[in-house]
Amino acid sequence: MFSDQIINQAWDRAGGRCECTRIRCRHSGRCNKKLLFNSRGAETEYGWEAHHINSNGDDSLSNCEILCQECHKNTQSYGG
Repeated sequence: MFSDQIINQAWDRAGGRCECTRIRCRHSGRCNKKLLFNSRGAETEYGWEAHHINSNGDDSLSNCEILCQECHKNTQSYGG
């Protein structure tokens, strides 16, 4: 589980936008969907999650990505 500090750093790095670059999400390049900080975990248009890039990795900034809910649901580890 990511600390608040790591999540805040990842959020700042992402610029309040989805960082997903997964091909299966069918966007060209980075998703870049606009998100709202207070909508973390919300199933709304601007909702998002802090996600482990490598599910077996650590809780570091380099293993944390900010994903909109739609992209988060397309990850292999969603729900697991």
